Amino acid sequence: MAVVLRLARAGAKKKPVYHLVVADSRSPRDGKFIEAIGSFNPNVEPPKFEVNEERWAYWLSVGAKPSETVGNLKKHANKVAAAET
Repeated sequence: MAVVLRLARAGAKKKPVYHLVVADSRSPRDGKFIEAIGSFNPNVEPPKFEVNEERWAYWLSVGAKPSETVGNLKKHANKVAAAET
């Protein structure tokens, strides 16, 4: 079973909010998932990306792969956090 870290869409029409979920790669985007570990809200300025770092590290350690979009969001969030300190 291939496990991926990806975004699942929620929210109203034209106002998306995304949940960062751990899911089987064969399940649909907004379908069944294993665990929700964070969220992404592009509707605020700056866009807000939150993730449970402990669960992120755990899932990567057991072989889960982040989607391209999730990887880019995480990388950008790390750069913003480093710039703020």
